[in-house]
Parts: sequence; structure tokens; C-alpha cells
Amino acid sequence: MNVEHPDRDEAQMIAAILAGDTRQYHELIRPYERSVYKMALSFMKNEPDAEDVAQEAFLKAFRKLADFRGQAKFSTWLISITLNEARSRLRRQSTVPMESLDQVTGEGGHISPALLRDWREVPSEALERKEIRAILVEAIGHLSPLYREVLLLRDVEEFSIEETATALTITPGTVKVRLHRARMMMQKELAPKLKNANPRRRWFQWS
Repeated sequence: MNVEHPDRDEAQMIAAILAGDTRQYHELIRPYERSVYKMALSFMKNEPDAEDVAQEAFLKAFRKLADFRGQAKFSTWLISITLNEARSRLRRQSTVPMESLDQVTGEGGHISPALLRDWREVPSEALERKEIRAILVEAIGHLSPLYREVLLLRDVEEFSIEETATALTITPGTVKVRLHRARMMMQKELAPKLKNANPRRRWFQWS
């Protein structure tokens, strides 16, 4: 979601919306609709639930817009609302055991390096194949919410460390620890499945 919009003055747009020009709200959220949906889908696993989460996140952001103080980017604030809505929906459905967001025990533990130096070192040509993309999605889905959130924000949405910390209400240090562990878990799962990839091909860097 780290997209530059040089022609947008989001503070001015928000002020106009709060003053009664609610039609501008769609323009405000339009650049982030896809990212919000992708984030919701990564947790809900099916499109109808993901659409519900995304819709509710946008509605809540609209209702709470007066509470937005501009201390973080609007996109960071919006993704935080999306994550909270996804967590709440999962708790209500009781389908996924949610780990405590304050849990740090074991996060500094050692994981043996796999064949890839980094999970993102997947051949770009391989990523064009549907089966490889499916493997990536499956691997991300196997991560616990604790690590999946950090990985998605940093390596997919390209949030900075500080933006990720703000969105998840954790410290930058915790972001770094969780991100390192998430990447190691990803490479451990992906390396055996991608070991036949041509090593001479250009490496793909996600971020």
C-alpha cells in the first residue's frame, strides 16, 4: 500500500469530508481498496468474508474519521482498522486460534537456514506460473496471524518498519524480530518446493 499520490492532499480531503462533503470519501479510499481487500482475504480465506471485512473496515474508517489525527498516514490507519476487523471476525467465528499480540516468547529462537537466503528470492519467471503463486499464498496462509501480519505489511504492502509498528501497535523492534522469524519460516517451507528452479534465472525481490 506504499503508493505515492503526489496530486492528493489527503488532509484537505478529510477536512472536506468532515465538513459534510461525504462524496469525497470514495476518492479518499479508492487507492487503497485493493490492498485492504487483499489484507482481509489473507486472513478470511474466502472472498465473501474478505469482502465483508473490507466493507466493514471502510465503514468504520468513515465513522471514525473525526478521530484520525494525522499522526500516521491515512493508509496506515486504514490497514490497522482492517486488521482489527479481521481479528474480530475470526474470534467470532472461532475458526482460528488467535495468538496474543503481546506474545514475544520464543520469537528470538533459532531456525535453521533453508536453501534460499531469503524467502523473496523466488525466480521472477517462476512467479508467473500459477502453481508457484499458489505455493506462495499457501505458505503465507500457514503463518500464524502474529507473523503473517508483519510479513504482509512489510514484504507485500511495503510498509516501513515504523508504519508497520504503528499499524500493529507494537514496537519497531518487535516488528524486526517477527519479520525475521516470518521470513525464515517462509524460506524453510518454500525452499524444498522451489529447489528445482533454475539458479541462473534473475532473482525476484518482493521489496
